[in-house]
Order: sequence, then C-alpha cells, then structure tokens
Amino acid sequence: MWRRAVAVRFAPQRRFFSTSESDSESQTLYSFLQPSLFSLKPTPSPPRPQSPKPLQNPALEDLESALNTSLSTNNTDEAWKSFKALTTNSTFPSKSLTNSLITHLASLHDLYNLKRAFASAVFLLEKNPALLDFGTVQTLLGSMSSANTAAPAFALIKCMFKNRYFMPFHTWGSAIVEITRKNRSFVAFLRVFNENCRIAIDEKLEFMKPDLDACNVALEGCCHDLESVSEAEKVVEMMSVFGIRPDESSFGFLAYLYALKGLEEKIVELEGLMGGFGFSSKRVIYSYLINAYVKSGNLEYVSRTIFWSLKEADEQGPNFSEETYCEMVKGFLKNGTIKDLASLIIEAQNLEASSMVVDRSIGYGIISACVSLGFLDKAHSILDEMNVQGVSVGLGVYVSILKAFCKEHRTAEAAQLVTEISSLGLQLDAGCYDTLIEASMSSQDFQSAFSLFRDMREARIPDMKGSYLTIMTGLTENNRPELMAAFLDEIVEDPRIEVGTHDWNSIIHAFCKVGRLEDARRTLRRMIFLQFEPNDQTYLSLINGYASAEKYFSVLMLWNELKRRISADGEKGVKFDHNLVDAFLYALVKGGFFDAVMQVVEKSQEMKIFVDKWRYKQAFMEVHKKLRVTKLRKRNIRKMEAVIAFKNWAGLNA
Repeated sequence: MWRRAVAVRFAPQRRFFSTSESDSESQTLYSFLQPSLFSLKPTPSPPRPQSPKPLQNPALEDLESALNTSLSTNNTDEAWKSFKALTTNSTFPSKSLTNSLITHLASLHDLYNLKRAFASAVFLLEKNPALLDFGTVQTLLGSMSSANTAAPAFALIKCMFKNRYFMPFHTWGSAIVEITRKNRSFVAFLRVFNENCRIAIDEKLEFMKPDLDACNVALEGCCHDLESVSEAEKVVEMMSVFGIRPDESSFGFLAYLYALKGLEEKIVELEGLMGGFGFSSKRVIYSYLINAYVKSGNLEYVSRTIFWSLKEADEQGPNFSEETYCEMVKGFLKNGTIKDLASLIIEAQNLEASSMVVDRSIGYGIISACVSLGFLDKAHSILDEMNVQGVSVGLGVYVSILKAFCKEHRTAEAAQLVTEISSLGLQLDAGCYDTLIEASMSSQDFQSAFSLFRDMREARIPDMKGSYLTIMTGLTENNRPELMAAFLDEIVEDPRIEVGTHDWNSIIHAFCKVGRLEDARRTLRRMIFLQFEPNDQTYLSLINGYASAEKYFSVLMLWNELKRRISADGEKGVKFDHNLVDAFLYALVKGGFFDAVMQVVEKSQEMKIFVDKWRYKQAFMEVHKKLRVTKLRKRNIRKMEAVIAFKNWAGLNA
C-alpha cells in the first residue's frame, strides 16, 4: 500500500459518486443562496442587452470613493450597492477595496452577508481572480465553517480549481476538513480531495499537498460512509506519493473497513505494516475492529478481538472508549443475549491483570455502557447472570448501577442492590452511602434510607455522621416526628453516632408543631429516662405547643416541673432566659393561673430578666376582662390575692 509505487498522474477513474448525490449538493447550494441572491427556478431569457460601456474615470472614482466611505462607516448596504454598480459596468474596484469588501461581508456573521461574500468571491474567480487575495478566501472559508454552510464552501473550492486559482492547501484545507466532520459530507470532500491531489501532481505544486488530517478525513469517508476498499486504497496510494506518514487513525479506518468486508488477510497485513511504521502496540486498531464486527453482527469476532486486546493490555486495561462499549452492548443485545454478555465479562476477567484498575475492566465498561444507554434493568440482569454462574465483578461495576438508580429515583432497588453487594463481601465507602441515603430522602423513600443506614452500621463504617444528619434533617423537613423517634431509638446506643439533647428537641418540636402533644410528652420522658437533660429549647417547644392547643393546665404542670431545674447559666440545670419567661407568662395569664404567674415574675426579678408588661396586660384584657375580684374573695382568697398582685404588677389597677 503505502510502500507501493504508483503513477505520478491519476489514471482515469470510474464515476463512484452518483448523479443524485451531485444534484443534492447543487440543491443545497441553491437553498443557501435563495431567496436573496439567486433563484432556483429558471426564468425566461431577457433580450440580449448591449455590452455595457466601461465607466468613465470620474464616475469610477466617485463609486470607488463611495465604496471606501461605506466600508469605513460600516454601511454595508451602501457598500454593496457601490460594488454592484461598478461590476455591472464591467469595472472592478481596486484590489484592496475588493478584498476589504469581501472580508467585511464575511466577518458580519449573518447568513445574508455571507451569501453576498460568497457571490462576490465566485464572481471575481470567474472574471478577475487576480484581484482576490489568499487571505480573503481564507477568511471567507473560516466564516463558512463557523456558519456550518458546507455546500457553498465546497462550491467555492471547485470554482477556485476551475479557474486555476491555486492556494496553498494549509490556507483552506483545515476549514474544509472541519466543515466535513461537522456535516459528515465525506462524498463532497472526496471530490475536492481527489481534484486537489490531481492538480498538485499534474502542476507539480508542492504547496497543494494535503496534510495528514485531510487524508484521514478522506479515508474515514471511504471506509465509514462509502465502505469502498478501492477508494480507500487510492487515498492510501496518494499518501504514499506525497510522502505522508500515516498515524493510528489511518490504520484504524482501514482496519474497520477490512473487518466489515471480512478481509482478515488484509487485517494481518495491516498489523505487519503498523510494526514497520513503529507502532509497537496493535491495540490502537482494536476499537475500530470491534465497531466493524458489531455492525456486521459477528459477535464471535467481537469477543475474539477483546481477548486479543487484553493479552496486550497492562493494569490500565485496553482503554476502549465509551462509544465502543455502547456499540458493543447494542450489538450483543440485538444479535445475542444477556447470557452472552455475562459470559464475555467472565472470560475477560480471566485474562485481565490482577492489578488492573476496576473502572478500566471490560465488565465495568459494559455495565457502564448499559447504564449510559438507559438499560439499567439489563445491567442488573447481567450481574444476576454472573452471580448464578458464581462470578462477581468489582465494586466499581456496582457503583455505576447504584448511581444510575439514584439518578432515576429508583432508591428501593438501590437499597436492595446494596444488600446484595454486602452479601458478596464487598463494602461501599461512606461517601457512596451518603449519596444513596440523600437520594432516598429526596425521594421521600424513608424505609430505603433506614435500610441503607442499617447496612452502614453492619459494615462498621466509622464515619456515619453525614448520613445520620441527612436522615434527621429530611424527616424534620417532611414533618415525620414518629419516624425520627423510632430512628433515634434504634441508634441511640451506637457509640459511633453522637446523639445529643438537640436531637430529642427536634423530635419534640416536630410533634408539637403538628399538634401531637402526648407524643411530645412521651418523647420528653424517654429522653430523661435515657439520661439526656432537657434544656430551655425542650420546654419552649412544649409550652408553645400546649399554648397553641389552649392546654394551659399542662403549661402549669411544666412550670411546676421546671422551677426545680432552673439555673442562671444553664450549666447545672435549665437556663431561665427571656424567651422562657415570656412563653410561661403569656400561657399562664391566658390560663388564669395567677399564682404561678407571680412565681415566674418573682423568678425573673430575682434573675434580673427584663419583662415587657404590655403583652400580658393585653392577654389579661382579652381573656379576663370581666373577672371580678369581689366574687373571687368569696370563693378563693389565694387566687384573689394572686390576681390583685398581678394587676398591681402589670399596672391594671390604675
């Protein structure tokens, strides 16, 4: 191939590209130009006009001056009018003005002016190519690449060749290559590529020699789109003529084509050539071979190629791309079975180096490809099939499925898979558990979160604080105090989890918030039994809860319980602060327990806590406005004295 001598001139070639493809290309070009510049429909030929007379010098100078001024002021439409007026009368502006106009039009990044720039360049190539600078054409092609307009770009190159306007390949080749790859317009590129090579050889123009990138695009078109061995080998011969050294991609494209056509002897020859060019490892072509065998449905050769690649691989694995694995999976699921994929992974594991990183293994690649393709259930089925055969994969393989389950909010299945993983003797890290638990809580799948946390405890994960806080926070936000209480009761004796009074306070507060006051009280008794000291926040939540339910007697019971625990600083008991004083006073005044009210007042005065009396005056007037001291004197002297004391303190007697 590359070493074979070929004639310097191209031999006459059969027409490989169909007329329909050429027509399609023309249609695309005209659709680019319509409706602003050219019309696709034939129009009746007008009467032949008389040849226009060239402009006289004064008129020419005026139009050139107008064109120059319009370009200087960015008045694009006026500049275009001046240019058309000049060219309509068989006159051209100066070279610098001509190139400035086309460069200006091409740089505006809008399709309409790009059409103007294209039409101007083609017109000049046909009429006076000497006026056109290489840099201007290069700028125009760059704008076409940015706008992704393939047909006019190829038409421009063909017009250059037709009018013997030969530019160095490096000035236009990269733009055409980029356009070709974006649009996969390989057929159009091959026409331009072949014509460029013919001109370079016939005219002996070294500067028109294509580069390796262009040759590889031509090869890719021949091998992947046309699937033509003869056309591909013509490109190879041209590379040999021009002395262009192939790279790994060059061999890969040919390997793909030969594998697709079943030319195994050609693949062997190709492997020998690779060694001759200094490529010591043949694994660069394995991905191409696998893709070709998958496309032809030859799963046996897919497996064989994978096993070959593993024999050459180190601990980094064969380095197949995600795209290759995805094609592999789609091929096996179309032409094979889940069992075939499981067997492939098992056989591959027997060949993989013991030191190979898990996420470089064949099993990881296949399972991850299933996940990427949305075949989660099939990925799980592959692992089930392997387990049936008594073979397991590395932890990393399972992690990719777990992450996908979380992404799709299938948290119950994720929790079940974690149980399976644990039964195989594999252990997830704390970060993975945190992610799974967070996903479960976000989906309000609380039972899965609890199950995962139990697995964490059984796996003896040392750092459980993050997951614990995630569960408690999620339950609080979702107003599920009964689950919080059950969860806390289950883990309270685990030394790895630091449970404090604030955790119990969260549960009590949540119960009070939803009006479940008996459960809140029961939680208080439970925390005291477990030797957790209630604090000011504990009682504040209970007082507010009872007050909201108008259970003022329960507030009185709380005061009788609390007054023995009061401490100035909170170190040896409950800290008695302004918030507690305010909550007690308001609830006790509303409930009419004035003896207790005055006890709270005395305690606040003793501890020098400021009290705003206005709030309690209002509460008294709302509830006890009609209360008569004379009636109380007959029934309860002590209560009468307490009411009088309160009214004196609050300033109500005035």
